[in-house]
Amino acid sequence: MASPVLDTRPAAPSARAVPPPRRTRLFSLPEVRWAALSAAAFLAALPLDLAGAPAWAWGPLYAVCYAAGGWEPGWAGLQALREKSLDVDLLMVVAALGAAAIGQFLDGGLLIVIFAVSGALEALATRRTADSVRGLLDLAPARAVRLTGTSEEAVDVAALRVGDTVLVRPGERLPADGTVLDGTSDVDQATITGEPLPAAKAPGDTVFAGTLNGTGALRVRVDKDVSESVIARIVALVEEASATKAPTQLFIEKVEQRYSVGVVVATLALFAIPLALGADFTETLLRAMTFMIVASPCAVVLATMPPLLSAIANAGRHGVLVKSAVVMERLGQVDRVALDKTGTLTEGTPRVTEVRLTGPSAEPEVLALAAAAELPSEHPLARAVVAAARERGLAVPRATEFSSTPGQGVRALVDGREVTVGRPAEPWPAVRELEAAGRTAVVVAVDGAPVAVLGVADRLRDGAPAAVAALARLSGTAPTLLTGDNDRAARRVAAEAGITDVRAGLLPEDKVAAVRDWEGAGLRTLVVGDGVNDAPALAAAHSGIAMGRAGSDLALETADAVVVRDELATVPAVVALSRRARRLVAQNLVIAGVCIGALVIWDLAGHLPLPLGVAGHEGSTVLVGLNGLRLLRESAWRKALER
Repeated sequence: MASPVLDTRPAAPSARAVPPPRRTRLFSLPEVRWAALSAAAFLAALPLDLAGAPAWAWGPLYAVCYAAGGWEPGWAGLQALREKSLDVDLLMVVAALGAAAIGQFLDGGLLIVIFAVSGALEALATRRTADSVRGLLDLAPARAVRLTGTSEEAVDVAALRVGDTVLVRPGERLPADGTVLDGTSDVDQATITGEPLPAAKAPGDTVFAGTLNGTGALRVRVDKDVSESVIARIVALVEEASATKAPTQLFIEKVEQRYSVGVVVATLALFAIPLALGADFTETLLRAMTFMIVASPCAVVLATMPPLLSAIANAGRHGVLVKSAVVMERLGQVDRVALDKTGTLTEGTPRVTEVRLTGPSAEPEVLALAAAAELPSEHPLARAVVAAARERGLAVPRATEFSSTPGQGVRALVDGREVTVGRPAEPWPAVRELEAAGRTAVVVAVDGAPVAVLGVADRLRDGAPAAVAALARLSGTAPTLLTGDNDRAARRVAAEAGITDVRAGLLPEDKVAAVRDWEGAGLRTLVVGDGVNDAPALAAAHSGIAMGRAGSDLALETADAVVVRDELATVPAVVALSRRARRLVAQNLVIAGVCIGALVIWDLAGHLPLPLGVAGHEGSTVLVGLNGLRLLRESAWRKALER
């Protein structure tokens, strides 16, 4: 009988290892530098001001804070005025200057710092995403070996044309999408399809640019122009989704135009009309400034930000990095969830799940012999077999005369016996049963006689079924599994996780199409993934969460939030926390609105003393701020986990 073998010796690092992105340095952005200077000046002035130090000690520091953090939004606001638009940034600057004009330097400085830091974070997130998209192009090699007759020539990948034949040596990345003409090998396609195991390739099979060749040499016919390859389409999809994704705003910003115009018009009217009627200039100016202070959106801004920032901080303590307050608000709006399989629902590492004995040998002996033959290899299947033997505490004997056959398997001598491990040569019942269950079947043979069939599969993450059930409760619909893996493996994992809607064999554009169909139907979709192939869907979705440990750089930068510890249970927890934050925002807006309304009516209908107006304004600001900080408590996270 022919030795049933499977190649398990890769010649290069895993294709999951995405090249380091060309990252923008933190302080290379002017927005970050100005925001840092503003915040530093404010933090330096704050203790001096509160301690009652003379004005010359803290006054210049506040001036630096106002200038560094306020000039850019102020200039942007003036530019908007040229377009006949009044935005809240300009109102913030005017309100901060108004606060300073009546001695409330701390309030104005805090407002300036909040807006400067928010703008800096938005600029940094945008630039980092662009960096990762550019870095993705490094997956495809810059040079390729083109075959012309009996000779070889090294050419730029951009020079390849449809119909060219290229030689891909062991350990090299595929330069273009094409069809294998000659040779056999295992190709790691994780960057494109998300499959946890390398795919065997033989003449007639399709291969993708940017995927990693195993130990066999391949001759590949180029079927698509380099600009139309799958990896190039991923780049285009991410850029398109990022550019066309609807601009997001915090809730209060949705009414900023009318509010800003109203405050400015009312302030000018309170100053100009009484003055025209002969009122005292100083008294009129003081009343108008009092109105601007009590009507300024300080309390409204703090009504919105503390709950969201507290939720971000709490989630961060528990291993979920949410990139902005806008993201935290959006996470609570989702009503549809789509999950990737490999590396998201599963650990992304194949493991031996079953041992079906077909001969007289005992299971420990079979695993020890298979591990000895696989030990010299770094193939994912080899690591799974070796790990299974070591988890059982088995002694792995020394192997000699190790060899591998691309696309087939390994052979070695162990204690004088020939041991082969690899692809089944025949569809035995045990093989059919394992493959029908979505597992990869690996045959172990000793001296040509099969002794066992090993079932290898990716293992479901701990807590995955509970997380899926929690997401279903929160969103109101059962989650969907979107994966590039084969249908049988996908359905096995879905059944274990409690998912019934399974869409397998998807390329990145197919995942994006599914997300856009849901979004087009009015559903706010949350996508959870980890790979390069998930990045376009993460960008296209209403919200995206990436698994941090195994996640590609592109997925991590494209996603709105990152689960650092790969704990799937934190995904529904952060959604629940976001929903609670949104409820607190609504509470705070009511409190702020009532306080501002009462003070404004008092100022308009009667005579509101400036100190009392400032006290009322500050009191409402402190009240909503403290209410929002409730989400910093540990109990808030525990309640979110219980949802």
